[in-house]
Amino acid sequence: MNFRYLYVLVVATLIFDSCKYYNFTDGNIGDARTFQVLYIRNEAPVITPGLDRDFTTALQNRIENQTTLSQDNYESDIIYEGEIVEYHISPLSAIADANRGAAQNRLTMTVNIRFFNKLKKQNDFEKRFSFFSDFSAATSIASVRQSLHEEIFERITQDVFQESFVR
Repeated sequence: MNFRYLYVLVVATLIFDSCKYYNFTDGNIGDARTFQVLYIRNEAPVITPGLDRDFTTALQNRIENQTTLSQDNYESDIIYEGEIVEYHISPLSAIADANRGAAQNRLTMTVNIRFFNKLKKQNDFEKRFSFFSDFSAATSIASVRQSLHEEIFERITQDVFQESFVR
């Protein structure tokens, strides 16, 4: 028998067999089949209506879109819970005329997430995730809030996903 053929067959088998445990879309979900994202409460000093609902939905969508896990609200293998702990706008850079204020503002959001994996308890964690987005001080926050949220949610949910399944 040709050893080269046997070698290629063994390597291919190992590669394809390992894909059931890890791939670039799913991360390492192991034997988990279901997940649940409990409502992420807004406990930041600044309350923005709907922020908690929108972030919870963004995290649910991230997990649904990047894994084969099914959402289950009762006996889930993987559970997320947490709260928004920081949400504020701060001036980023001053312009030449100090009386006119800042040229750029920064919206920062921080979320504290607790992750529970009933099948692999050693993977449980509690961690803060934070990101920001800058916008012109000449622009009202109301006019750019949605796009800022989308950018911040994209980054934070990706970081949560990475911590959950790719570490």
